[in-house]
Amino acid sequence: MADEEVKPKLIAFDLDYTLWPFWVDTHVDPPFHKKLGKILDSCGKTVKPYPEVTSVLKHLQKEGYILAAASRTGEIDGANQLLKLFEWEKFFTYKEIYPGSKVHHFKRFQQASGLQYQEMLFFDDEHRNKVDLKKIDVLTIMVPDGVNHQLLKDGLKEFANLRKK
Repeated sequence: MADEEVKPKLIAFDLDYTLWPFWVDTHVDPPFHKKLGKILDSCGKTVKPYPEVTSVLKHLQKEGYILAAASRTGEIDGANQLLKLFEWEKFFTYKEIYPGSKVHHFKRFQQASGLQYQEMLFFDDEHRNKVDLKKIDVLTIMVPDGVNHQLLKDGLKEFANLRKK
């Protein structure tokens, strides 16, 4: 029997500069609204996610992964509003969106899901979060320019190689 590839049971994503190319608390102006199919901030500026994010989330959901959002933004309402307007709420089983340590976010994921940290994979753009989460054995994949299919594939491969039995 061939070795089956080890997969994470929960995949979490940061929001700012990971799913969308801005900080929701400083670069755009909530509240947000949809007009003629576009998402606009309160100044009328168009707000867009990174191009492949929606298809990545759809793919992961179809594959049966549990998805989570973890953000330390102070603009909690704006971040949640964008998740709703981008129609991504349906993808996320867990959301921890508030200022504070990503370690605390993942403790809440662990408590809610019953999963171990070693079963979780995280995508984020900030190296300090990778350093913090390494202490509790959550693998963090650095996101240089938004989540996309190649980064996802590389992250899943790194997870499988690290967690091989």
